[in-house]
Amino acid sequence: MKNLASEKVSKIVAGNYKTAQVFTAHGIDFCCNGGIPLEEACESKGADISEILKELSVIGSEAEDLKFKDMPMDELANYIVDNHHTYVRKSIPALLVYLEKIASVHGENHPELLKIARLFRQSSADLAAHMEKEERILFPFIYELSKTGDGKVSKPNFGHIENPIALMKEEHENEGARFREIAALSDNYTPPGDACQTYHVAYRMLNDFESDLHKHIHLENNILFPKAVDSYEDLVG
Repeated sequence: MKNLASEKVSKIVAGNYKTAQVFTAHGIDFCCNGGIPLEEACESKGADISEILKELSVIGSEAEDLKFKDMPMDELANYIVDNHHTYVRKSIPALLVYLEKIASVHGENHPELLKIARLFRQSSADLAAHMEKEERILFPFIYELSKTGDGKVSKPNFGHIENPIALMKEEHENEGARFREIAALSDNYTPPGDACQTYHVAYRMLNDFESDLHKHIHLENNILFPKAVDSYEDLVG
């Protein structure tokens, strides 16, 4: 972050598109009017440059390499909520804004943007409902299984734990299919030659969103859910 105050806003975003969310939050234009130094942009908006530099400094930090297969179920469920669910909730508002903007500006020449924006709106609504079900129904029961030890657990209202898990997996498949369609429509998130910077940012964010979704689904389908089923058989039968 050295000398970042004198760097052009557009160049900062070009180097790490995730910084776009910081600028959007502070009302700083990184697209059409992004060719000015950060300190000048902050001054024109009356923004606190020290706060913005602080926020920029944490962008791009990576989670530590956890051994997910060895994590207790409750810790893994908490990790999924704290990292992947939080990522989805933080990313959706900005992505919706960017996709609507580029669909409005570029949709006539690139009609696929209209369908991409519609698909992502559907995804954002479905993922919100999906995560709510996990956090209010399935994960609390997983926490109960984790805390029980050798004792027995009462059968939940939803019957066998495979019932909600089957629903979660079906919804995972639906999202996977939807993002395959988005990837195909966007030529694997490749902006066209006339794309503005917001266009580039939106596609990079979509690419990252899909990548995070794949990790999210992997942790649940392949690690958390099998652990939960095994524990259910042992503690509920």
